[in-house]
Amino acid sequence: MTHSTSTTASTTGGPGLRAGRKEWTAFVVLLLPLLLVSMDVSVLYFALPSISRELDPSATQQLWIIDVYAFALAGLLITMGSLGDRIGRRRLLMFGAAAFGLASVTAAYATSADMLIAARALLGVGGATLMPSTMGLVRNMFRDDKQRGQAIGIWSGAMAGGIALGSVLSGIMLEHLWWGSVFLINVPAMLLLLVLVPVLVPEFKDPEPGRFDLLSVPLSMGAVLPMVYGLKELAANGFSTTSAACVAAGLVLGVVFVRRQLTRRDAMISRTLFLPGRGFGAAISLNTIAAFAMMGSAYFTTQYLQSVLDMSSLRAALWSVAPSLAIGGAAPAATAIAQKVNRAYVIAAGFLVGGAGYALLALLGTDSLWLLLAGTAIIGMGIVTVMALVSDMALASAPAEKAGSAASLLETGQEFGGALGMAVLGSIGTAVYRADMPASAPPAARETLGAAVAGADRALATVAQEAFVHGMQYAAAGGTLLLLIAAVVAARLLRGPAEAARAAAAAQDEDSAEAGPVRAAAQPAVR
Repeated sequence: MTHSTSTTASTTGGPGLRAGRKEWTAFVVLLLPLLLVSMDVSVLYFALPSISRELDPSATQQLWIIDVYAFALAGLLITMGSLGDRIGRRRLLMFGAAAFGLASVTAAYATSADMLIAARALLGVGGATLMPSTMGLVRNMFRDDKQRGQAIGIWSGAMAGGIALGSVLSGIMLEHLWWGSVFLINVPAMLLLLVLVPVLVPEFKDPEPGRFDLLSVPLSMGAVLPMVYGLKELAANGFSTTSAACVAAGLVLGVVFVRRQLTRRDAMISRTLFLPGRGFGAAISLNTIAAFAMMGSAYFTTQYLQSVLDMSSLRAALWSVAPSLAIGGAAPAATAIAQKVNRAYVIAAGFLVGGAGYALLALLGTDSLWLLLAGTAIIGMGIVTVMALVSDMALASAPAEKAGSAASLLETGQEFGGALGMAVLGSIGTAVYRADMPASAPPAARETLGAAVAGADRALATVAQEAFVHGMQYAAAGGTLLLLIAAVVAARLLRGPAEAARAAAAAQDEDSAEAGPVRAAAQPAVR
């Protein structure tokens, strides 16, 4: 039996550059890992009480059960994106799917807290392989500009919906099943992925990848992990020497990592991604700001529903899904508009819409459910619009053989942006909350709204709820200002690069389509 070695010159099978039914079917299959990876960020919210009863984790172990998945995911994205470009994105996707499925079974039947932490870490490793591989494959399968924009628009909406769906689905399942069931939902999807991907998805990889820079792996992890951890600690517990030291250490190692990428021919991150005029760096930065805004609002929304409006966790999760109905349609609509209007202006409009949503949150009182839902929906619609268009722009501007690396940088920026949004806006809200709380209040109640509401003093709980809303208003005003500035920056900086990225992608893909059959024929058969 013989087969040809695949390269980036593989064709997508449609007439010309346009993808056909096979590619769209493959795209639906590739949405499975995206949904599951995004759902696993929030799937434990309702399972923690049951896990605590069964496995009796310490407070530190409980925190690691929640956080180790996101840390492993964030720390390995850059490595896995570069690895997929070298060994093949489909191959890495298959490895990731197998690891994700195995880790899910291990987590479901964990018999100790340490075993569950290890399984969650392996889930993060699997997730880090799945995310850049799937987005890189989307870039290669959809070479027509309009189709690629549509696919990435659907992609962005699915990712936003997956996070909300994870908490709701876990809550519903735990009403009827044991806590491990929230992990087993991954297994059928991963098995389906392992069966269908080899049939539907062609392989793509860099035909001249160069050596893999092993030293850059610990450097990239050393840059990302301390900063993400420090920012999360800052959001959860306020400023401390530990959180500041972690962020500082991450910045130092980040500088070392960047210098290494600039001086090596076999760099993990290719310098061609940042060629002048393409706008890749600007797209990464704006995507990070968008994630900042999305996660910054989520930090307050969950607490408002549960601790101000006094909803149960499941009821709060169900209400939080409502805005997703509007958010899910925003990205496809925005990509359609961007086919007729310079996407720089559509991106700027997305930031303005998000800023309007934050302005609504600045008007909240202590009984403003519908205003909260409206503000959250508008923020989500604006931010998903931005994320879809800047992701498409970044991938279009990147060489096709570096699509995995480009996707990994986008997603790493999102991790940074989300952690930074919770840290900065959360710190603003917390500072106002503590200033408003009476000095006579118990120390725990002065620290967090949850502690104040959990106490027996209803008058103090009312004061705490008002203080929290006051802090949320200030944070929302800060979010509004940030997004207004981002809108101006996007409109000014992206007008030329947006069109240049589109033209570069079209030219590159046309060359690839013409050269593909020739290169494939030239490859030696492999027995």
